[in-house]
Amino acid sequence: MPSYKLVYFNGRGRAELSRLIFKAAGVPFEDVRLDSSKGEWPGEWKAKAPFGQLPLLFVDGKVLAQSKAVARYLAKEFNLAGKTSWEQARCDMFIDEFEDIGAEVYKFAFEKDEAKKAELSGKFNSETLPRHLGYLEALLKENNGGKGYFVGDSLTWAGLGIANVYDLLGGTDAPFAKFPLLLALVKRVRENPKVAEYLKTRAQTSF
Repeated sequence: MPSYKLVYFNGRGRAELSRLIFKAAGVPFEDVRLDSSKGEWPGEWKAKAPFGQLPLLFVDGKVLAQSKAVARYLAKEFNLAGKTSWEQARCDMFIDEFEDIGAEVYKFAFEKDEAKKAELSGKFNSETLPRHLGYLEALLKENNGGKGYFVGDSLTWAGLGIANVYDLLGGTDAPFAKFPLLLALVKRVRENPKVAEYLKTRAQTSF
């Protein structure tokens, strides 16, 4: 088996989906978490980063950058990317949608003007997020009545992706209150034995 090293900051952020893929697949990896306050970033790592940023995945010493490229590679390697070309494309579709949701969150998450932050987050929670979750609920229902997964009949990185979105939105059920199929899917993914074990021991971080 190849040797895997995932390098990111000490937070979930743009590396957490890849960590979830590793854990769901039961594949060991070195989880390197950098503390920029201690000079660990940029330190030795920026010179190794093709685009000057994290996360980085090292596979037997070879480096891969860009968070979605890393996660997609791992999902394919560990049979979590869909069983056919069509299923793989559908997984990609959902992952891109999760990326859109994340981009909306980042618009206000780091806003320093408190009034503007409140305005942006208010619109997100009342309009933007329910619209996106509504799309996802409808698409989930198309596959086995919403009782299984987004794609196919088993766990894929799309399922892990919505569990990651759950954490991004605060790790509570409240945003999903009007979307019972989505919430049930999140619960199924989080209750997967390998995922559940990871979540139980995962370090608590600010992001």
